[in-house]
Amino acid sequence: MSEYIVSARKYRPDSFETLIGQDNIARTLKNSILRGQLAHAYLFCGPRGVGKTSTARIFAKTINCLHPTANMEPCGQCESCVSFAEGRSYCIYELDAASNNSVEDIKTLMEKVQIPPQVGNYSVYIIDEVHMLSQAAFNAFLKTLEEPPAYAIFILCTTEKHKVLPTILSRCQTYDFNRIGISDMVRNLRAIAQKEGITVDDESLHVIAQKADGAMRDALTIFDQTVAFCGNDIHYADVIRNLGVLDYEYTFKLVDNFLAKDYASALLGFDDILAKGFNALHFVSALGEHFRNLLVARTGGLDSLLDLPDSLKARYREQAARCSVKFLYDALGITTDCEAGYKGSTNQRLHIEYALMKLAFLGGVPESSVAPAAASADVIELLEVDAAPAVSEKPKESKESAAEPSKKRATRARAVMSGLLSDDEEAPEKGGEQEKKAETAQEKMPSDDFVREKWPELVAECAKGKPRLENALNSAALSFAEEDGFKNVSFEVVNEAQKAWIENGLLRNMETSFAKILGTGKVRLFVTVKPVEETAPKVYMPAEKAQELMNTNPEVLNLVKDLGLDAN
Repeated sequence: MSEYIVSARKYRPDSFETLIGQDNIARTLKNSILRGQLAHAYLFCGPRGVGKTSTARIFAKTINCLHPTANMEPCGQCESCVSFAEGRSYCIYELDAASNNSVEDIKTLMEKVQIPPQVGNYSVYIIDEVHMLSQAAFNAFLKTLEEPPAYAIFILCTTEKHKVLPTILSRCQTYDFNRIGISDMVRNLRAIAQKEGITVDDESLHVIAQKADGAMRDALTIFDQTVAFCGNDIHYADVIRNLGVLDYEYTFKLVDNFLAKDYASALLGFDDILAKGFNALHFVSALGEHFRNLLVARTGGLDSLLDLPDSLKARYREQAARCSVKFLYDALGITTDCEAGYKGSTNQRLHIEYALMKLAFLGGVPESSVAPAAASADVIELLEVDAAPAVSEKPKESKESAAEPSKKRATRARAVMSGLLSDDEEAPEKGGEQEKKAETAQEKMPSDDFVREKWPELVAECAKGKPRLENALNSAALSFAEEDGFKNVSFEVVNEAQKAWIENGLLRNMETSFAKILGTGKVRLFVTVKPVEETAPKVYMPAEKAQELMNTNPEVLNLVKDLGLDAN
């Protein structure tokens, strides 16, 4: 049986050209070699699996290469390159600081530093995970790091730069390695698959790259695991089943259910996801990511923000065209709040199901040319109740509205709730003066008395379970003004803090609810602060009380003067 080498080792970069996703660092290091401007100490920091140690090895091999190429790449054929490849080089030393972190280990290293290189021009010391050194070891290393022999170069690698002492950082040239982009990972994985004779689709490679979270080593490890599961013919369905990744189909289908206001199908889909063993919190995160991708796909010029294969980009554009920007924005808010409150919820499943129902009733496809799927009878009934105005000013119009066929009322209610019409509009229908009269009535500005009459209904609806808001609204004085065809209703609160609280989180919902109660959208709400009344200062001391008594009662003042009393 032949010896098997994992891809992370087999395809580890051995030259600057094969280094992935760190072009700026490779270019800087090659230029420093070409110009002969080598520092005595370098610090390579960044996330795991992005090529820090590999870059240190390539750099060390290049500066000791006897015949480097014109592009400053190691030749791979000289004695220095061959000895390094075979693991017998006496010019390049690697030290694991995680297991050699004491002062004694650093003293041993300093003794080695005194030995000049046997082959090549430099002795390179690569110290991996340098942040694991103890503080005493750091201090013992300072003097050697600051003034090493001319032939000694130190390369320190770490994933936690903040744990390295500032005195060490000040003696090193620091290079920050970035996470490797998904497109770079996919390109490298595709090249490796071709070399190994493995057939794999783009969707599978993107799933592997996303699962790796910016680490090429992790991506190669996941790739090996996938090959072990699927063989040489890799398919998307097998990859997501092996890695436990939620299929894109679930989120696409859920959004279709939300647009159709079909909360029942959304809840059944969530139950199916849980039955397959997926983590509920990961599901919410994936749903939020899906809404983000839809918003990006819907906005022109943001295609570069979608790290997805072309086939998925086309699907996102198609679904995004059926969603309004407001719907996607509100949906992102719901999923974000759900994810933030998940761990603090007592009934976590109900917490997510409630969020799914809110998304289903959010609805709204104003720009869509495709009619939403028919909602269930219960949903239509709920929409009719929510959309119908609480009180109509003209009894005749109320009778006409009640006489409309239920199908027309449901269609109009669905249009209002979906965002196809604003609260002060009705769906345009063919013929008849009833619709024109209803439209005229809705656009009519309500009277001051009618607004005062309906104010308690607003308090009951918006302040339910909120005693602070209920007290503020019940005690608020109302004032009215007409501007630009709207009735401006101002109500007073006691201080600026209360005003800010209502304006930031409650005023918009109150305005929407009041428009439904009044049956018109010609009302705007404003919050004002009640002016502070100037009151007389309180009297506390006896002399002040006596003076107050004399000021308010002239007879007492005369008595004090006649008897020659001292009021102080």
